[in-house]
Amino acid sequence: MQNLDSKIPGGPLAEKWAKHKAAIRVVSPANKRKLEIIVVGTGLGGASAAASLAELGYNVKAFCYQDSPRRAHSIAAQGGINAAKNYRNDNDSVYRLFYDTIKGGDYRAREANVYRLAEVSPNIIDQCVAQGVPFAREYGGLLDTRSFGGVLVSRTFYARGQTGQQLLIGAYQALNRQIDQGNVKMYTRHEMLDLVVIDGKARGIIARDLVTGEVRRFGAHAVVIASGGYGNVFFLSTNAMGSNGSAAWQCYKKGAMFANPCYVQIHPTCIPVHGDQQSKLTLMSESLRNDGRVWVPKKKEDAEKLRQGKIRPNDIPAEDRDYYLERRYPSYGNLVPRDVASRAAKERCDAGFGVNSEGKAVFLDFSDAIKRLGRSVIEERYGNLFQMYEKITDVDPYQEPMQIYPAIHYCMGGTWVDYNLMTTIPGLYAIGEANFSDHGANRLGASALMQGLADGYFILPYTIGDYLAGEIMTPKTDTNAPEFVETENRVLSRLEKLMKVRGTKPVDYYHKALGHLVWEYIGMSRNEAGLKKAIQEIQSLRKEFWGNVKIPGELNNLNQELEKAGRLADFFDIAELMARDALNRKESCGGHFREESVTEDGEAKRNDEEFAYASVWEYSGEEKEPVLHREPLTFESIKLSQRSYK
Repeated sequence: MQNLDSKIPGGPLAEKWAKHKAAIRVVSPANKRKLEIIVVGTGLGGASAAASLAELGYNVKAFCYQDSPRRAHSIAAQGGINAAKNYRNDNDSVYRLFYDTIKGGDYRAREANVYRLAEVSPNIIDQCVAQGVPFAREYGGLLDTRSFGGVLVSRTFYARGQTGQQLLIGAYQALNRQIDQGNVKMYTRHEMLDLVVIDGKARGIIARDLVTGEVRRFGAHAVVIASGGYGNVFFLSTNAMGSNGSAAWQCYKKGAMFANPCYVQIHPTCIPVHGDQQSKLTLMSESLRNDGRVWVPKKKEDAEKLRQGKIRPNDIPAEDRDYYLERRYPSYGNLVPRDVASRAAKERCDAGFGVNSEGKAVFLDFSDAIKRLGRSVIEERYGNLFQMYEKITDVDPYQEPMQIYPAIHYCMGGTWVDYNLMTTIPGLYAIGEANFSDHGANRLGASALMQGLADGYFILPYTIGDYLAGEIMTPKTDTNAPEFVETENRVLSRLEKLMKVRGTKPVDYYHKALGHLVWEYIGMSRNEAGLKKAIQEIQSLRKEFWGNVKIPGELNNLNQELEKAGRLADFFDIAELMARDALNRKESCGGHFREESVTEDGEAKRNDEEFAYASVWEYSGEEKEPVLHREPLTFESIKLSQRSYK
């Protein structure tokens, strides 16, 4: 049984990070040149980490399965990035950002990590401005901010609805500079398929060249996983279709424990599903809720007429509209956190007030904001988002409300890491969405970009040095070592096993079936009977997949169906662990909503006496139940209370 030592420094919360940096070891510039680091993933976390580590002098090998780091899914983030700058003079502070993040996560995050995230957040904005990121600015030239859900201040910096794209371009430029200088070796169209562990330490990876099909060995003194989350287990999600959890999952099977897998985020502001042939969902930024008002008809007969196409939304007068978020949560209104807004939308639709043909949509209406501010102001703030919506739906949101509905968006669960961002395997680190550390049971909007860049620019470059200081005398990793040969053979055996099935059903058939299962039983609402049924049905579907999946093409060649099949095989295992974790956690908190644990007014009801811990799962082997460990969550600076946004 492995030891869970979170390595949280002692002392007052506000002094922990400074004291920790002063105490940990440092590698000299000359010695950095002797050390190699592998970074898997080139989104905001991976690109910023690779660029920063290379700038320090380490030799970095970076991997992405896309044809360019610029295609990482971070590019799709729209609304903004949080930072405690207090430019609006609205009483924001590091402590307030810390408090909002802990509360937003329903008191299920590690206090010390969250405070550090808030503490380094102002540096991120300075770094990105220096890189040329074109943040929006006020009339006087200062950086502009806007509000996001779950907070009462404006701390979200943005670049229209393209914030992720602009931030990624900044990190990409920094990464390219290091590639040009020879400090980073970039491996595009390479997918990590397994981790190599030698003498208990992470020493490299096995990766497949997705163009040629060649399986290759890569060694290093440390490995950093920055491969994002596992949201595509649901098939339909806002993630890019290639996004997957395989890199982190293979590390789990090698001994890196996995924490809080049941914590997945439902985003309330997505374009509803249309038909059964859809392959992904499109996000409409949470920033739209700054000026858009969410509503459904007050009368069921009006909702029915809308579903039948007999009337249009503008035909319903204001007095017959139910602005239900403003009604239920007067303090925060339309800017309640994502989990609260999502459940409220589901409740209205389940009650028969849904407004699209399937009854699975609510309105997001900008008519009042356009009257108050003028169309030009709304165009300046959200123009590209409105364009995207119109192209997808053929509805002009300047003239008619958007239709939105919740969808899977982000994973708060992930690889367990300590305060240094190291996993339970020495030398293996996980950053960004790939780890579990900062968001608890629900992520506040605009905090994903903050965490990815904080980890990559301002945390990992310090903490990884503490480990590598002990590896200075370790020679360059020998990729002919028996552990590399054994791991490569295991990877090849798995690929060959998939190719030999030669069944009758394509990969997407099984992925869609899994997605329906997971959405039905481990989605927005969960109960004991459903979770037990999910485990049985996932196991049955996985068995059918391994006996009947059809993968055309060749093993040693470009084969995207083989790529998808390998990722789906991991999704089956991830889905089962999600169900086990949700079954174990007999409380409601954040995005994890157990129907058996609800307050009188329908909100999530926590059980702090029994479940104030991170669920940390240890792999026990194929077809064996994993072992649950518990990391207690203690709160020294915040008093636990029932979360309320009313």
